[in-house]
Amino acid sequence: MFVWIAGIVLLLAKIGVILAVVLVVAAYLVWVERKLLARMQVRRGPNRAGKFGLLQPVADAVKLLTKEDTVPAEADRPIFLLAPAVVALTALLMFAVVPFGPPLTLWGRQVPMVIADLNVGLLFIFALSSLGVYGVALGGWAANSKFSLLGGIRGAAQMISYELALGLSLVPVVILAGSFSLVDIVAAQSRVPFVLVQPIACAIFFIAAVAEIKRIPFDLPEAENELGAGFHMEYSGMRFGLFFIGEYVHMQVLGALVAVFFLGGWHGPLLPGPVWLLLKMMLVCLVLIWIRGTLPRLRYDQLMALGWKVLVPAALVNILLTGMIVLL
Repeated sequence: MFVWIAGIVLLLAKIGVILAVVLVVAAYLVWVERKLLARMQVRRGPNRAGKFGLLQPVADAVKLLTKEDTVPAEADRPIFLLAPAVVALTALLMFAVVPFGPPLTLWGRQVPMVIADLNVGLLFIFALSSLGVYGVALGGWAANSKFSLLGGIRGAAQMISYELALGLSLVPVVILAGSFSLVDIVAAQSRVPFVLVQPIACAIFFIAAVAEIKRIPFDLPEAENELGAGFHMEYSGMRFGLFFIGEYVHMQVLGALVAVFFLGGWHGPLLPGPVWLLLKMMLVCLVLIWIRGTLPRLRYDQLMALGWKVLVPAALVNILLTGMIVLL
């Protein structure tokens, strides 16, 4: 009975710590992005709220919490209200299978540094990433606005195009690791990170994942010069904030997955495992911000052509080459 209670308490503690860290990092990723983009454009960025603008995320949170939460008169109210939660929740749930470090020894027992070590963790990630687009599509449709609907349709089409390349890019990783468990995939990189043996898979995964989370240059579902704000055009207050938080949690998810699948996860010298994973995750997030400040948005036909004509064939060829090399 005591062991069962201790297990529940430990599980809740891990969930609480990861949730707190992810949300705090998401808030300050906004500050980092605004500062870096400002420097790229020879501006100062946020510098009024606190020293160096460090309290800007707090000011933004207060503003979103106190703004009026409006619902269009012709909207499908239940779906309109639930759609933002789907986007944020699916992003947060992905961290349930991400291993943050080697197992710890507590009271003579091995405690894994992961909420749930699923033997199908990779499939769990794909399932949640597929569900996440429902928040975008339903949010755009439920608002009963033409611009929002176009953004939702674009988000669904983008997911269909890039989900295939995303999944195919990880087949060589599964072949090399011999497992769908993220813990086993990290363990298989104890000597050599997979980015050195699968650079093509890493590049395809990164591009497809950026399209999945709808970051520039793939932010067609919310293209402001065409659709105003796209799928979340009619949202305000904290429901808009949930879409906003979901984007920055997705950035962290992408950083963590790139680190787990290709950069050796928590493996690294001198520093503790969770620190290494966090550093690699932040490196990927900085690259995403750099891309946002550098590249223009693709046209819609270019977006589709890149997914179907370049990434999918390249991923299939990479699978064949990896299979041949492993068999030989």
